[in-house]
Amino acid sequence: MKNNKIRRESLVYHAKPNPGKIEVVPTTKYNSQRDLSLAYSPGVAFPCLEIEKDINNVYKYTSKGNLVAVITNGTAVLGLGDIGPEASKPVMEGKALLFKIFAGIDVFDIEIDAKDPEKFIETVKMISPTFGGINLEDIKAPEAFEIEKRLSEELDIPVMHDDQHGTAIISSAALLNALDLVEKKIEDVQIVVCGAGAAAISCTRMYKAFGLDPKNIIMTDSKGVIRSDRQELSKEKKEFATEKKIDTLEDAMKNADVFIGLSKANMVTPKMLLSMANNPIVFAMANPDPEIGYDLAMKTRDDIIMATGRSDHPNQVNNVLGFPFIFRGALDVKASKINNQMKMAAVKALASLAKETVPEFVNIAYDKTKLAFGKSYIIPKPFDPRLITKIPPEVAKAAMESGVAKEPIECWKKYEEELHSRLGNDKKIVRLLINRAKANPKKIIFAEADHLDVLKAAQIVHEEGIGYPILLGDKEVIHELKAEIEFDDEIPIIDPKSPEELANREKYGKKYWEMRRRKGVTLFEAINKMKQRNLYSAMMLLDGEADALISGYSRSYPVTVKPMLEIIGKAKGINKVATTNLMITNKGPLFLSDTSINIDPSSKDLAVIAKMTAETVKMFGMEPNIAMLSYSNFGSSNHPMALKVKQAVKFLHRNFPDLNVDGEVQSDFALNKEMFKDKFSYSKLSGKNVNTLIFPNLDSANINYKVIKELDNAMSIGPIMMGMSKAVHVLQLGASVEEMVNMSAVAVVDAQKKAKLKV
Repeated sequence: MKNNKIRRESLVYHAKPNPGKIEVVPTTKYNSQRDLSLAYSPGVAFPCLEIEKDINNVYKYTSKGNLVAVITNGTAVLGLGDIGPEASKPVMEGKALLFKIFAGIDVFDIEIDAKDPEKFIETVKMISPTFGGINLEDIKAPEAFEIEKRLSEELDIPVMHDDQHGTAIISSAALLNALDLVEKKIEDVQIVVCGAGAAAISCTRMYKAFGLDPKNIIMTDSKGVIRSDRQELSKEKKEFATEKKIDTLEDAMKNADVFIGLSKANMVTPKMLLSMANNPIVFAMANPDPEIGYDLAMKTRDDIIMATGRSDHPNQVNNVLGFPFIFRGALDVKASKINNQMKMAAVKALASLAKETVPEFVNIAYDKTKLAFGKSYIIPKPFDPRLITKIPPEVAKAAMESGVAKEPIECWKKYEEELHSRLGNDKKIVRLLINRAKANPKKIIFAEADHLDVLKAAQIVHEEGIGYPILLGDKEVIHELKAEIEFDDEIPIIDPKSPEELANREKYGKKYWEMRRRKGVTLFEAINKMKQRNLYSAMMLLDGEADALISGYSRSYPVTVKPMLEIIGKAKGINKVATTNLMITNKGPLFLSDTSINIDPSSKDLAVIAKMTAETVKMFGMEPNIAMLSYSNFGSSNHPMALKVKQAVKFLHRNFPDLNVDGEVQSDFALNKEMFKDKFSYSKLSGKNVNTLIFPNLDSANINYKVIKELDNAMSIGPIMMGMSKAVHVLQLGASVEEMVNMSAVAVVDAQKKAKLKV
């Protein structure tokens, strides 16, 4: 049944709101007739003539230099096998998405109906002038070897078959670091490779490039050990055939130092693991289920270093650590190929990065106290923002040193700044947020679960492991809706109005009465009020029955917020509650405050709001750069509205000198780094990318976040409640399912933070 739900959700994801996962977006102006005449006829003739004079001008006047083709014939797709070119297109679109979000590379996916290697090669060669690089994908062996070899030799742009080399590069970095930890030399270790496909062959070749002795390699396939006396071996398998007289994987594992699994699930038994040498290194990379389960392996040997292809265990060998950044470096020097030197440079960069001090941003993203080089951290995490500034430069340098770079980089500092600028323009922060929530899920009350969209959000939160939902509402309605959306898992459901909740209503009602009896509330009224789900859920949260609370979908914001303020109250030492909205814009993430609560905050209130927002920005793993907004720039007006902001800034500078905050400043200056630096070079924000805007009143903040949301098609996460003693968050009326899921992740991360503060 669960597979049916995943199937349905996957089909909807790929079909709506528009079929597929990628689109072409114009990068130049097209608003006027003049723009269009430059884009096409007659103006387009001039760049055409410049390219005719010098073919290298194609990089200057077209998108070729940042355009990669992801090409397949669909003969070896994921775990699906030979499903054909059309059926492989969703996978190729997914690969295109990864190129874009991790390295800012544009992609056309191309599916070719040709199993004959010669036809495939000829087709790719004919379309290659369009592209700056070619990523071959999901092509079966042994044809994949010949196709990549020929295209690499016959084209003057970088070509790489990621199925072969991606895993080889990532696992090589992990292997070098693992060997370093156990103080073994690669030229001395005995290695067993389980599997003999494209990835296994490429991995073993890469290990040889780093010094592995061919005599110490035993490779197995579905027929057993690949021995030199076996008949009908392919050219690739002959390269790794052993002279040793052994037949089985079990025999091969005895006294082996390293196991590399690129085959299928459950190939390795605990007995085999126990037969390995001291401090064994085991990379069980079959997906989704490894050759031996992580927990079983760790239980069997306490001296093991273990890596898998799964994200739910340490040391994930994930190709996304490699291919986006390798192509980034290759494209940026207009390399004619991706050679072995460039791949080895990527390996060394990855291995080196794992040994560096991990930024707090990454620790926060993975909800770790301190990631540090060791048995459970031998390769960087996929969401480490340093990858794009560490790997491409080393790949580019290797291309230059090996003579395949057509346009060498002259200023490395400028190049690193360009790579930095590619970060933050997508939705990485949302993935990091959800990833962090999943690392330590919390119990979340959904106070309006008898609404279909709220229940859908709770279902996603549950199935994705973001949190543990508690559903409040009419039980009969919730059960009907659960059946409708095939939400079959057993989840706590509570109807505050039901007779079985009488004891809890009385318990919570008495506590509420004790809190509000001097506000004119009688005990009878207090108990009766517990039939209201917002009051009931707030009392549940206060009583420790849950860690977080989400409400507001079906009621106005003020009506929902009021009982939360009455019951949950402000955190210790906080005298003001406020909200911020995180907007995921085309220019990167932007926090806007206060969007929902304080109508006309005083200068002191603005300062408090700014400080709380700064803490929230840090909760997302970012360093806050805060602009205090006004219609005035640094004293250009003496109107009370401008002076209020000026006084707030003065307070913050005096009391929190380390905070990157300044103003009063107009919004266009705040968001234009060059213009700001030119006019206000003396400011604390000069040269910085502002990521936090504090508005002078509720009108301006609320209007602006909703305008940005609609005009920029920006994702909005919020309003995020700041200053509450518990993780309670109130949605805007009619929030979407996606917004509710994201706010649930915020609530979990907020609850995690509050739990740590109590320790």
